[in-house]
Amino acid sequence: MLWDYFKAKGLLDRYGIKSIESRYVESKDDAVYFSEGKPIVMKLISERQLHKSKAGLVKLGLDDEKSIAKAYQELTSKGRNTRPYKIIAQKMAGSGVEAIIGGREDPQFGKLVLIGLGGIYVEAFKDFALRVCPIKEQDAMDMLDQLVSRDVVTYKGESRKMLSRLLINVSKLLNENQEIKELDLNPVILRKDGYDIVDIRVLQ
Repeated sequence: MLWDYFKAKGLLDRYGIKSIESRYVESKDDAVYFSEGKPIVMKLISERQLHKSKAGLVKLGLDDEKSIAKAYQELTSKGRNTRPYKIIAQKMAGSGVEAIIGGREDPQFGKLVLIGLGGIYVEAFKDFALRVCPIKEQDAMDMLDQLVSRDVVTYKGESRKMLSRLLINVSKLLNENQEIKELDLNPVILRKDGYDIVDIRVLQ
């Protein structure tokens, strides 16, 4: 079962894992108010469509009332075929490196935590590292070192400590919540001094 987005977001908050500012919107006016005159993203969320980008259910760079209204109309039109659905608006993330962080329950090993190069690259390059939960700081550092893309993901080591803390927190979340079978944070936009979690998917 797919968790409600804000139930998942609340769980991340409790473990000190911050995600991008978001809210459900029920009209184009809701979305315009949320935008505060700044660019936003709008997404259709439905259990029947887990791969939003491939299905054209993500609208990026909406920076005025006209573009927001058009995107809302297009998403609600597509939503008629994926009921029940909700539309979420999010503040635009800053630029950075896309990564995937998450985990799953393995029948043999139990809970596993993962980090890898994200976006389209996670499937193209298979550049990721896995560890059995729970992990400690050295485990997290070893995971980062294992990545072929480690210099890109860690900004040549400048964000290693920040990322290791994030991985430890994700590992702790997975280990302490036995009902969670899969956690997918993708993409996570990494910067030298922080990160933005753009999408959250939790399966129970």
